[in-house]
Amino acid sequence: MDSFFIFCAKYLFVLPALILAVYFFMQPRAGWKRMIIFAVCSAVLAFILAKIGSLLIYDPRPFVVGNFVPLVPHAADNGFPSDHALLVSAIAMIGTVWNRKMGAALWVLAILVAVSRVYVGVHHTADVVGSFAISIASVIIVLWLMRKKQAVPQ
Repeated sequence: MDSFFIFCAKYLFVLPALILAVYFFMQPRAGWKRMIIFAVCSAVLAFILAKIGSLLIYDPRPFVVGNFVPLVPHAADNGFPSDHALLVSAIAMIGTVWNRKMGAALWVLAILVAVSRVYVGVHHTADVVGSFAISIASVIIVLWLMRKKQAVPQ
């Protein structure tokens, strides 16, 4: 069981990105520009908010406060927010805007990555939940702004 969660914690974050990329390239070329703008703006906002969050909230990693060796080696720095969870949840949320079925599959993968990061001992639950909240808020804000300009699907 440890091997499964180690794999998910270290490598699974790549799969949602690949799924979203394949979906993107399967779309008519005419829609690429707005998809790229939406995805890039959402991701940039998520990472800016995450950086602000990490400056405001310090959460030592579980292996630091629990004095144990995590299943995945990691620096003993601030655990909030989880970059892996931020990335996969942003991808899942972006994917959900464009295709709800694909988005549901991406959310399953995002949750699996988040649970794995907690399981291997490099994040607290609050770190990954905070990342999800930041990503969701970022995508909703960008979606709202772009809908005002009628640049994304209603």
